[in-house]
Amino acid sequence: MATPEFDLNDLKRRMQGAVSSLSKDLGSLRTGRATPSLLDPIQVDAYGSMMPMAQVATVSVPEPRLLSISVWDRSMVTAVEKAIRESDLGLNPQTEGQTIRLRIPEMNEQRRKEMVKVAHKYTEEARVAVRHVRRDGLDHLKKLLKDSAISEDDEKRQAADVQKATDQFIAEIDGVLASKEKEIMQV
Repeated sequence: MATPEFDLNDLKRRMQGAVSSLSKDLGSLRTGRATPSLLDPIQVDAYGSMMPMAQVATVSVPEPRLLSISVWDRSMVTAVEKAIRESDLGLNPQTEGQTIRLRIPEMNEQRRKEMVKVAHKYTEEARVAVRHVRRDGLDHLKKLLKDSAISEDDEKRQAADVQKATDQFIAEIDGVLASKEKEIMQV
């Protein structure tokens, strides 16, 4: 008999959050192709507060290796340009009126390896997040056992379910990394 106090689906939902966060982080890594998500991590100092790029400009991809940023407010062009320069993306903005063009340079072997290292760092953070969720679930089960809310057999069975879910999400994270690594190293 499963107890209502322990919710495996909630743990799975939290683990899925770590995978989603990883996918978003990896999406912003530069692979040599232009993609609007490349600029997602950039915050622009606009009207006295930091705002995401998407709230001050429209980003489009007119060519495979070019991003075009149309800044809505003419007074924000220099702030957007400054935010791009100060980001760690290594991009050089070229301004023409209210439009900023970003050429995405070819990635050399060393830069590709650096990107793979960053991808591994993001992946390890996601694995740690999943393990934290596992630990929370196992701690909760131990507390239920200690409070005599569940039997030892139920605790062992549910702990095995938590571990199975953890293994499943770690494998999914590894799969996401493998595909991103392949995309980065593709010349």
